[in-house]
Amino acid sequence: ADLRLFPTIIRYDGVYNTLFKCTGRRVSMLPNLSGWLRDVYQAPGVEGCCDLAGMRESYYQQLFPLNPSAIVPSAPPSSLLDPPDRGPQGPEHVFHYK
Repeated sequence: ADLRLFPTIIRYDGVYNTLFKCTGRRVSMLPNLSGWLRDVYQAPGVEGCCDLAGMRESYYQQLFPLNPSAIVPSAPPSSLLDPPDRGPQGPEHVFHYK
């Protein structure tokens, strides 16, 4: 169930917070949520499936009413490859396999 949240959280700082003006807080300001995001992003095979630049471009260029100029702002600093600082980082500790 936690993985269903991942697509939303990975886009939040770069797209939703700026384009939709959701809140003044970024995921990077929330230590538990940002640690969870780094845990999932650093799991084997996940980083290769995430095209952050492509996500930003598609939102900013295709939502004409919200961004009529189609200008894509610069991305916020990313800390996705920093250590999560949440204990063991192996997939056997992050995911609960049955």
